[in-house]
Amino acid sequence: MTSAIRFSGVSRHFGDVKAVDGVDLDIAEGEFFAMLGPSGSGKTTCLRLIAGFERPTSGTIEIFGKVVQDTPPYKRDVNTVFQDYALFPHLNVRDNVAYGLMIAGLAKKNRHKSADDALEIVALGGYGDRKPSELSGGQRQRVALARALINQPKALLLDEPLGALDLKLREQMQEELKVLQRNLGITFVFVTHDQSEALSMADRVAVFDAGKIIQVGTPEAIYYRPERPFVADFVGSSNVLPPEFVAKLTGTMAYGAVRPEAVYLADHGHSACVKTVSFLGTATRVSLDVAGTPMTMLLPKGALIPKSGETVLIDWAAHDLHVMHP
Repeated sequence: MTSAIRFSGVSRHFGDVKAVDGVDLDIAEGEFFAMLGPSGSGKTTCLRLIAGFERPTSGTIEIFGKVVQDTPPYKRDVNTVFQDYALFPHLNVRDNVAYGLMIAGLAKKNRHKSADDALEIVALGGYGDRKPSELSGGQRQRVALARALINQPKALLLDEPLGALDLKLREQMQEELKVLQRNLGITFVFVTHDQSEALSMADRVAVFDAGKIIQVGTPEAIYYRPERPFVADFVGSSNVLPPEFVAKLTGTMAYGAVRPEAVYLADHGHSACVKTVSFLGTATRVSLDVAGTPMTMLLPKGALIPKSGETVLIDWAAHDLHVMHP
């Protein structure tokens, strides 16, 4: 596996604040890699360290085998797409996309040809003469992508690029980005706080908290086999069971996790008091109290739905209880 980006013991401190704290990371060439975590967890600072907008307090950063701590952003084989798009309102789409080539001194005819080619890649052929104000949010996002791709970077850094879009458009753009990355074959590093974005798009996900990487793995591993309670709770809102509860079931004193969709109403099992019932459209979320342990059950459409205040019996398959590290 050829490394596109590698962190070795990288830290970035702002006074007493450890924004990034001893991170080791290896992103493969051609990989769609997501950095996932809550606000202030260090994921965006890591992206800025890759781009060259921040310098590490300690540690080594390599991009395609080159140590880059002292390399300015414009000399790195990466480009960045920001959440706010950063398009120039007075320039048309073609000139926005070609702006970097203009700064580099490329002749107008050549840079416009490159800009039109980049717009074709993001399905905006023929939009070059429009102003950004004449485009939808999704179209402006694709213009920002085209501008980032025009210099043919080896890696594309995306800093919460879909955060400003509504839900339907965000889901559409998730699919488009996934297809685009696979067609281009270049490395994508995608920063998000949205678990569904990370799980649906990435080949691997790094979960951040308090400046550290808590777990790195495939979306399936992160979701079904979390290594720490924080990962289980943050990614998909799992039922995190305390060690005492898990010990009674398995004999192992360790935290456990059961996904809400794995919990079901049963004829025997654990007695639970129904606290709230919330209709979600395709499913119904039921909040429970199980001997003092809060749990959530996600019932599919058509299932029998209990009422608030009711006492029910619940259970789950043994293989759906994931026991984390003691």
